[in-house]
This record gives sequence, C-alpha cells and structure tokens, in this order.
Amino acid sequence: MGSYAFQALALHNGPMSVVQPVLVSELVFVMVLRRVWIRQHVAPAAWAAVLTVTVALAVFLAAAEPTGGQPAPRAAEWLSAGLVFGGAIAVLAVLGTRGSPVRRAAVLAAAAALTWALEATFLKTTTDTLAASGIGGVLTRWPVYAFIAATVTGTVLQQAALHVGPLSVSQPLLVITDPFASIILSIWLFGERFTDSPAKITMAVVAFAVMAAGITVLTRTSPEDLTPSTPARS
Repeated sequence: MGSYAFQALALHNGPMSVVQPVLVSELVFVMVLRRVWIRQHVAPAAWAAVLTVTVALAVFLAAAEPTGGQPAPRAAEWLSAGLVFGGAIAVLAVLGTRGSPVRRAAVLAAAAALTWALEATFLKTTTDTLAASGIGGVLTRWPVYAFIAATVTGTVLQQAALHVGPLSVSQPLLVITDPFASIILSIWLFGERFTDSPAKITMAVVAFAVMAAGITVLTRTSPEDLTPSTPARS
C-alpha cells in the first residue's frame, strides 16, 4: 500500500515518462538490501551492473527531458489505447498457457509489464480526479475500478511468469517493458513531450538500451536465492 501511495503521489506531481522509468531504481535498492540486510555476497559483476543501470537511467532522463502533458485524456484516446494494450495483454496471456517454461515466462512477463504500464495510467487519472473532485468524484468514475482490475490482473500474470519459468527470463522483461510501454502511453494519452534535439533523442535511446542491458546482466549475476552468505551476528 505504501508503494502505491508513493507512486500515486509521484504520478500526480510529475510526468508519467519520468516516474515509471525511475521505478527501475528498485533493483539498485534491492541489491543494497541483499548485501547489507540479508548479508549476501554480491558479485562484482552485479555491482558493475547496478552502476550501469543508475548512470544510464540518469543520462536517459537528462537527455530526453520529458515534460508537459494533459491531466485528462479524451475518451477516444482511452478507447484506442485500451483496445491496443488490452488486446496485446490478452493475446500474450493466451500464448503463455503453452510452450516451454522459458517461452511461457517471457510471454507472461511481457503481458504483466504491459498491464502494470496501463495500471499506472489509471492510477495517475485517479489521483487527478481525487485532487479535483474528492473521494466522491473518484468513486463515481471508472478509472479507480480499472486501476483495481489492472492491479489484480497484473499480479496474477506476474506471479504466473515467476512460477512457470526462470527469474533470469521474467525479471528483465518485467522491469524493462514496463517503463518502455509507460513512455508510449504517456505520449499517447497524456500528450507528454520530449526534447526536439535529434542528438539528445539519440543519446536517450542509447542510454535506455544500455540500461536494459544492465538490468539483464544484473538479473543474471545477482544471487539466485535469499540464503545469507555469512551467518547473522548474535
């Protein structure tokens, strides 16, 4: 609940194209907690991947310069985005019912990530409605119920992806696809904008690709389970 509350505040106060990519930083905090709290040995390659992800994320945000946006998408935009993303999620969910464990994990993780991106749009709209019309206005409009449905659907799809195949396949797709799809939705629904400089756009694209590569390496080099490497102090 705390996670959703802070995400809602962030989405209400800033562009979705900033908030969703920044959520990638959870991997950095997870790695620090695994070393300090769980007392696991973290390989140097994993720390290098953490540094790569952090720097690439900062470069992406600085170069892309995301800004602007409208608080309330039009009905036609909601309909088109909902049909495209909802259709893609449904197709991927069906494809995830068969095939090898690796293939199923990949497909279901992609479906879950698209759902989380769509869920963020509902959450952002709900917070804007709450600020403008109060709790009564929220309960009489559809985004809050779409948010609840997307949260349940995303959780089911994510747990299915984690269950059927290796984490090294599902986690990178979950973490990378969500911000990428969120950026598309931020432009599509909220009219958010990026820099007009071709050089900066190129730099941002390269930085996002480097960040994705760093996430993949981090997933493959981090400890496989939560077993402490050294016993806890008494």
